Amino acid sequence: MEIKEFSLKLDGKTLIIKKSDMAGQANGSVFAQLGDTVVLATAVMGRSPKEGIDYFPLMVDYEEKFYAAGRIIGSRFIKREGKASQDAILTARLIDRAIRPLFDHSLRHDVQIVTTVLSVDLEHDPDIVAMIAASCALAVSNIPWGGPIGAVRIAKVSDKWVINPTYEELKLSDLDLVVAGVNGRINMIEAGAKEVPEDVFAEAFEIAQKEIDKLIDFQNEIVGATGKEKIKIEKEDLSELAKEVREFIGSRLQEALYNESDKIARMEKVNALRKELAANIAEIHSETPSYAKRAEGLFEDEIDRLVHENIIQNNKRPDGRKIDEIRTLDCMVSLLPRTHGSGLFMRGNTHVLSTLTLGSPGDQQLIDTMEAKETKRFMHHYNFPPFSVGEIGPMRGPSRRDIGHGALAERALAPVIPEQKEFPYTIRLVSETLSSNGSSSMASVCGSILALMDGGVPIKNMVAGIAMGLMSEHNDYKILTDIQGPEDHHGDMDLKVAGTDKGITAVQMDVKIEGITKKIFIETLAQARKARMEILDRMKQALPASRPELSKYAPRIIQLQINPEKIRDVIGPGGKVINEIIDETGVSIDIEDDGSVFITSANEESARKAEEWVKNIAREFKVGEIFQGKVKKIMDFGAFVEIYPGTEGLVHISKLSEKRVDRVEDVVGIGDVVPVKLMEIDSQGRFNFSMKDALKEQNQ
Repeated sequence: MEIKEFSLKLDGKTLIIKKSDMAGQANGSVFAQLGDTVVLATAVMGRSPKEGIDYFPLMVDYEEKFYAAGRIIGSRFIKREGKASQDAILTARLIDRAIRPLFDHSLRHDVQIVTTVLSVDLEHDPDIVAMIAASCALAVSNIPWGGPIGAVRIAKVSDKWVINPTYEELKLSDLDLVVAGVNGRINMIEAGAKEVPEDVFAEAFEIAQKEIDKLIDFQNEIVGATGKEKIKIEKEDLSELAKEVREFIGSRLQEALYNESDKIARMEKVNALRKELAANIAEIHSETPSYAKRAEGLFEDEIDRLVHENIIQNNKRPDGRKIDEIRTLDCMVSLLPRTHGSGLFMRGNTHVLSTLTLGSPGDQQLIDTMEAKETKRFMHHYNFPPFSVGEIGPMRGPSRRDIGHGALAERALAPVIPEQKEFPYTIRLVSETLSSNGSSSMASVCGSILALMDGGVPIKNMVAGIAMGLMSEHNDYKILTDIQGPEDHHGDMDLKVAGTDKGITAVQMDVKIEGITKKIFIETLAQARKARMEILDRMKQALPASRPELSKYAPRIIQLQINPEKIRDVIGPGGKVINEIIDETGVSIDIEDDGSVFITSANEESARKAEEWVKNIAREFKVGEIFQGKVKKIMDFGAFVEIYPGTEGLVHISKLSEKRVDRVEDVVGIGDVVPVKLMEIDSQGRFNFSMKDALKEQNQ
């Protein structure tokens, strides 16, 4: 079997694409390699269109294989891959968002892209490799598509831009930016940042564009050498039907969309007109039942045309706002009496309630994936129930969209979360979308910051988020602040920006057009900053800073440092000592390898008792100290006395009393509390006590 290999240098790193027939029954397939990270991408299209649908059926999957990292993970009973991890879902979404805009959305054939990670070197993130592989597999296939795309990750380490950084390089960067694009434009952005100024993003945009152009030229070279001729999909001529739709609608669509400020009333009128149109077309074209469904699609095209025309030509938005105007804002805190913190953020008809839960270090999430085994102390989860948009639907756990929105908000908030050494709590935020009319993910950022502040978490700065939109036609365009309703659904761009008054913490951009220019990007960021400052001012009116004290319902954590060599003493054989402390005080205790001890309890008195207990066990004992101890065991030669749980020593029979002692039982019994003086710590660390000397000193 012939394998054709192509390579490209990117910032000193070699990207290799291999084309072969190993996955020969797919429409297109390639292997992509960066370092020792290898990804197989396949593209397959159904042989015939799906009937009865009004959308393009694209599926994108990202498959993590444990063997890729040489790991056997899972439960005791299942040692194979199960449902996709959160990272896999987010990577699949990343690929989907970059390639989807370049398909003809009138296509009704199933298209599936599968990227499978076959090898990872634990240096290079497979996500970028998978994006390039997916693009190349589509490009060399016979599937009609407007790519290829280029995709890169950008970081800045020691004032130097790094292309596709390693994990270690990324740790040193204040910016983690993934960018994809085509034909001199950017069509997808995903970024996390540590309060990075807008001008740095603009610079990164330009650098990314140059690398993307290289990748596109590289893939076109591969297509020229190995690519298949694209399938021609015959399109149904619906020009006459489109004319009928426009004639039936007339000015009624304009009246429905623009004469009502309330979303529900507006959509009721639009939906009534849509149903009336479908019924009319079904009656006229009774011999072609499919025409009614096609008419509904053409109706959406008319909404799209009308919204674009009114905004670009007349600066007229459906709800009457100015181009750069935010919907009415309102904020509330402390809505829920027993949560550790709560914040309600309302922007127009988008209402999100966020809650805070604080837990012990032991409550951290354990992440065991193909690439790493680690813990996570800060989590943000996002829920979007059907009632939030006035619909009925199943409640079956988080969707891919929910996971994506939750991760975006988490990325936006992470830079302002206090370090563990300063604030040792595990932090979980949950954002419940109560009502949605656009930009609920950014509303969850605002609500979550309020919940953190309400709970007394000492955040580094306040964060707010805003969703920006775009309406474009040829060379004309208008940038919209705070998109909602038809602007979101029919707009050309959804660019979400979160940040503080100092800079950006997260960016996410999707487009429905080929892409945007640097000029549009810079203007959008500037307009978003103006909106962000306005939102932050409104949030400060509700709560200007974090409360000085934690919620009274939040657990208290006492942190102390012990000698790491004493950890085993605190734990005891088989966990005997630490379990005794926990059972008696009701606290939870977490101990790290460096000797950091975290004691968590809802009751401060119990926490202090446990703290004293641990301190005493871990203390450095000095000969000559006197203790109160409990007799635990009696032998012929003496008694064993425990001064602290797990710490005991021998009182020899000769050291029990000034008087001669024939039987140990004549002086002490099991359970007696007696004074003892530490006389010696032998070479094996064993304690020798004296009751006689302790009593003598006490009586002096």
